[in-house]
Formats: sequence, C-alpha cells, structure tokens
Amino acid sequence: MTPPPPQRRVALLLQPGFSMLALAGVLDSLAAANELQDEVVWRGECVSLPGGPVVAANGAPLHTVPLPPEADWHAVFLIQPDATPVEPALAAQLQRWAAEGRVLAGLDAGAAALAACGLLDGQRACADWPLLDGLADAHPAVAWANGLWEISPDGRRLTCAGGLASLDLCGAWLAAQHGERLGQELAQWLGLSGLRPRDERQRAGYSERRGAGSPKLAEALALMDANLAEPLPTEEVAQLVGVSRRQLERLFKQHLDTLPSRHYLALRLARAQRLLQQSSQSILQIGLSCGFSSGSHFSNAYKSHFGHTPRDERSRRALAWRGPASSGDTP
Repeated sequence: MTPPPPQRRVALLLQPGFSMLALAGVLDSLAAANELQDEVVWRGECVSLPGGPVVAANGAPLHTVPLPPEADWHAVFLIQPDATPVEPALAAQLQRWAAEGRVLAGLDAGAAALAACGLLDGQRACADWPLLDGLADAHPAVAWANGLWEISPDGRRLTCAGGLASLDLCGAWLAAQHGERLGQELAQWLGLSGLRPRDERQRAGYSERRGAGSPKLAEALALMDANLAEPLPTEEVAQLVGVSRRQLERLFKQHLDTLPSRHYLALRLARAQRLLQQSSQSILQIGLSCGFSSGSHFSNAYKSHFGHTPRDERSRRALAWRGPASSGDTP
C-alpha cells in the first residue's frame, strides 16, 4: 500500500483586527486542494504569539493556539489589518523562518511586517490599497505593486491585497506546486469563474483612491471602466469630466505615472486576458468586445503588452487543462 503523503503544515498567524475574509480564503483554498486530490496534503492551523482568542475586524473572537516556534511549518501566513510596528518577538521569529527557507506570506498589511524585517527587499510586493503610499515611503527597497497578489521568483515570499485576493493568491500558489489544472479546478470548486491574475488592479484601489483630493481622476477612471468595448478618445474623457486634455494627462502622470491612453489600453487588454482565460468566445469576438478594430490590431497590441499573442494565451491554457501527457503517449 502506498503510504499517505506527508502533511504540509500552514500556520495562519493572526493579529488583532485581522480580516476574517482573508483567513477564509486561505483555509478554503487548502481544504479544496485536499478534496481535489483525495488526500489530506495541507493542514491549516490558526495561531498567535500568546494564544487564546484573537478578535477579528468584524468583532468575532477566534481561538488560536500559542505559536510553537519550533514547529515544522511549510508556510506561515501573517494576517494583520495595518502597518503597526513589528513586535521584537515576531520580528525575530520571521527572520528565523526566513533563514530556514520557510514560505512567508503577508495578507492585507502582513506585507508591512515582512518589509520591516527586510524580507521583501528587491522584490515585488503588494498590500491593501490604503497602505501602499505609506509603505512605498517607509520601504523604498521594495517594488510595491497595485495588483492583487505577488509571488517571488523562488516561491518563498507571497503577498496580497485584502479580502478575496487571498483566494487568488492561494490558488496561484497551489497551482504552482500541484499543476495549473488544479488551480482551475480549485476556482470551479469554490464557485469562481476563474482566478484573477496578479496584475489586475484592486477595485476602488490604488489608482482610484490614491488621490483622495482628485475626484476628476476617479471620474475619468470610472468612464474608462464603463467604456471598454467602445473606447473614448482622451479628449472626450477630459471634456466629460470637465478638465482640459493637458490637465487630465497631468493627473494621470502625477497619480499613476502613465498617460490616459496607455492606462486605457492596459484596462482593455486586462479584460481581454480574463476573457481568453475564462470564456469560450472566439479570439476575434474578444478583441472586438474590448475595443479593437480587427483581429490583427488586437493580436499586435496584446503581444506588445504581454509578450505573447492571444492565440498563445489560449494554447497555454488548453495545454495546462489537459495536463502532462500520460506515459503511453507518443513523445
């Protein structure tokens, strides 16, 4: 009889005010991965430094066990609500785990603690949108991104925005270890149309909220989101929000470090990528529905932005879904 695979223990390290939604995303993803593989590979455990009840953001207390520092954790997910100073005991433990090669993940503001310990220097990372400006100032050695999640090239540092972004992060992380097909099946198991890519912008996030005193920028972004199939000229967007074209370009440069036309194109291509991954529409239909005038126009823009064509995107997804060839297949 084949022995069962060793369990991989995952610590859910909770700080007061943690997001119950972010916690559920991790636990549900691990449970779904176990169900889909018909074996218990992952074991999530809720812990805290002192143990006992930890009160979530919604006011509900959740029981945790005291953190056993010598436990053989495969990964530690730190879930905290804000960028408060890191307790010396926690900082020392994070440094020890990093030296041991453990996977360390920061959810919501968990990335702030990892950054404060120097564990994200030289890497891309993200956090919940209200924190990004302050984190960029406090930790300039980190490449802070305004997407939903990030996984380091070696797979040992994971960060994500708040709430449901934990599902997308865990799905991508588990798919990297068990195969792309499991990631797709996991999304279906959880009732999702698909897992969102890492560079999808946070809703009402960095770009929309960064300038609380810039309602004109927010209006322009909302107009772009509402008109992806028939893109509006930059001049018309400016007129509709009541500024000159030059003023609009200045707002985009100041807050998003790009031009309105480039941001608009990126939004349309991001939507096209989601449709290629999650829908059965033809490539031409997708291109037209995202405001491109022809198949060639769409293909050229897509390749310039992502480095591969829409057809390549579809082929990669189809290959991942079929999985590796069986041993009886012809090489």
